[in-house]
Amino acid sequence: MAEKYITYQSSKIFYRIKGKGKPVVLIHGFGEDGDIWENQVTFLQDHFTLIIPDLPGSGKSALIEDMSMEGMAELIKEIMDMELQNFARQPAEVEGVAVAGHSMGGYITLAFAEKYPDLLSSFALVHSSAFADDEEKKQGRLKSIAFVKKNGAFEFLKTAIPGLFTEAWADKHKETVEELVNKSKSFSDEAIIRYYQGMIGRPDRTAVLKNFPGPILFIIGVHDKAIPFEQSMQQCHIPDQSHVHILRTSAHMGMLEETEKTNAILFNFLRD
Repeated sequence: MAEKYITYQSSKIFYRIKGKGKPVVLIHGFGEDGDIWENQVTFLQDHFTLIIPDLPGSGKSALIEDMSMEGMAELIKEIMDMELQNFARQPAEVEGVAVAGHSMGGYITLAFAEKYPDLLSSFALVHSSAFADDEEKKQGRLKSIAFVKKNGAFEFLKTAIPGLFTEAWADKHKETVEELVNKSKSFSDEAIIRYYQGMIGRPDRTAVLKNFPGPILFIIGVHDKAIPFEQSMQQCHIPDQSHVHILRTSAHMGMLEETEKTNAILFNFLRD
């Protein structure tokens, strides 16, 4: 795996490149870094060139000035432009890039698809939504911001992360959950607060689902509390080319909770 940095808005941003074939960008979600895709990278690397950034403020990447969903989408564009130069000698093999975004990464994916649809062959929303936050969701995020300001990011994340899984899975895989919790110590209060502010401020992007000319994949967890199942199902009918897969025993983290199914779903979608 090649580990790279790009300087963007005077900040160092880290990303990984692994594999061969059609380029695919994997965008992680809130409270994670690019390592969350490790199981998918292992499975997909023989078939695709995988580009996996640490979003600003996550992992090895510094914060940037514009931490909105749109601002981080522009960063993805910068990384994509840099890496697609490597494919320039064989343009016939690249008919656009595929992007998969988990949770907040899906919000960033939608912002990218809204502005640069011609650059994408397809995209996937993995436990994510095109709907804007309703008032209840916004108030919940504001309460989380207040908690982080008072108690710190780690005190918040160590409580929030276990709730992203089904209780049964979390009980059975305590070491994995504990590892994610320990890893979250690297998040600054500012990063978590600015993620929340960016998510609160994002608009409804169901028009992106309606207007995008290529296929869109939805991976949905039945027990997802962050992106409720009913909400996910309401958006699935909007695209012209909608691929819907329901993970029956997953909450918000199907990449870990149902790894083999998620891998197969992504592979079958991306290879078409």
